[in-house]
Amino acid sequence: MLKRLIVPALALTCSLALPPAVRAQLATPTYGWNLGNTLDATWSGAPAPTKALIDSVAAAGFNTIRVPCAWDHNADPTTHQINATYMATVTQVVQWAMADNLTVIINDHWDGGWFEDSNFNSFDSNINAKLVSYWTQIANNFQNYGSKLLFACANEPNVSSQAQTAVLFQYYQSFINTVRGTGGNNSTRWLVIEGPGGANIDDTSSWVTSLPYDPAAHLAFEVHYYAPYQYALMTADATWGNMWYFWGQNYHSSDMTTRNSTSAWEESYVNAEFQKMYNQFTSKGIPVLVGEFGAIRRTGTTGLTGTDLDLHLASRTYFDRYVVTEANNLGLKPCYWDDADNGTGNNAFGIFDRSTGTLVRKDDAHALTGGAALPPPGGGGIIPNGVYKIISKNSGSALEVQGLQTANGSNADQWAYWGGVNQEWTLTHLGNNVYTITGVQSGRALDVYQKKTANGTNVDIWDSNGGTNQQWQLTSVGNGYYRLTPMNATGSCLDVNGVSTANGANVQIWQYVGGPNQQWSFQAP
Repeated sequence: MLKRLIVPALALTCSLALPPAVRAQLATPTYGWNLGNTLDATWSGAPAPTKALIDSVAAAGFNTIRVPCAWDHNADPTTHQINATYMATVTQVVQWAMADNLTVIINDHWDGGWFEDSNFNSFDSNINAKLVSYWTQIANNFQNYGSKLLFACANEPNVSSQAQTAVLFQYYQSFINTVRGTGGNNSTRWLVIEGPGGANIDDTSSWVTSLPYDPAAHLAFEVHYYAPYQYALMTADATWGNMWYFWGQNYHSSDMTTRNSTSAWEESYVNAEFQKMYNQFTSKGIPVLVGEFGAIRRTGTTGLTGTDLDLHLASRTYFDRYVVTEANNLGLKPCYWDDADNGTGNNAFGIFDRSTGTLVRKDDAHALTGGAALPPPGGGGIIPNGVYKIISKNSGSALEVQGLQTANGSNADQWAYWGGVNQEWTLTHLGNNVYTITGVQSGRALDVYQKKTANGTNVDIWDSNGGTNQQWQLTSVGNGYYRLTPMNATGSCLDVNGVSTANGANVQIWQYVGGPNQQWSFQAP
């Protein structure tokens, strides 16, 4: 897991390309989960993986599992022969996961730092020989397994320059050659290589200008996302700054203001970082795995209690939901970092009971697998915070995002309710019965196009930016129906074009005249 502050850098354009067919190696969308602090553990007493746990992961809605491994820790230090019992344990986990139809990624994790903390100033033939030995054994063991098993060379290589990146990629070339040379399904198996700087997005953006050669053209790239550090990982205040407990435009505390993340590190930063990986790799046909992401759960933190603790926990579900959604929107493949107790009580990411396999953090799992985040607690508005379908009085149809689209500018229309995630909306009260209305599928806000105010201005979805065109005041008009007034055009309202009742009728703003096409109810989806 990455433990360093991520500092923005400008992306460089790279001439990287693979055939478009490479995009299909992971589920779309990807809801990934890490079996952390388990088979990668280098301490005694690490929890043993169980079938019950893997079955629970699949039942919770995850479709991909990343299995961190510590091969060197479980090998003869002289011969580099992997312990047969350990190999059998990893194999059993892979079989359990594949029986549950999960895509599986196995790697060589930190593993004592034999590779990741080695000196990358020059190529070391001894390090390379150990890498070749391990991956020959691993590849031969899994030679006949299908394409839903992926091999990842490392985890977070400690590389701090473009020159060191070039050395790192020499080792990656050995990894690729070794696996491909074992034949069978390994000839075309998907292989994953990790970015420099500890799988850092900005360092990858700056230093990766080419990729190793893969004759099968089945090569994916991996980065990690733990930003902002003060929110995701920081465990004690420092002279340069405080820990942050609250993240997201609508999840800031009104009484613990020094614990709020700054807006520059919130939704727009996620968008910008993932856009770099889309521009550099995904748009050119090179898949990108966000192999780890998450933010620690701060239960037990001094002074964080009551409603503020509830707000923090809700904020975490929103962070996870936003990262998963934005990654999938750009074709990136996210995998949540879940840890287990390492003997110090440090399981601040865990959502499963590792002794029983039971899912204990259902709200977290829901947000990580395409469901809605928890709304901020309380609210105090005319409608409680939560997830709703929004139904037109005139037609009985639901407000939706047209065609299940998720991109900025995707159009809002009405359609007979069928339970689609594009017909579910999260209401968050801002005060005075003014709300943001956020699409559950996209994570983007219901928006009046370009803040225009004229009759007939289109309504769409867009990244949350705090604009008045993304704020809606709810006013009761009786019998359970409400007028929705955009705060940039307070004489107008949310309106179905032409008083239409047809599927696909456009949703816009129009001067409020009290028509049934301008009145809406909020119902449980």
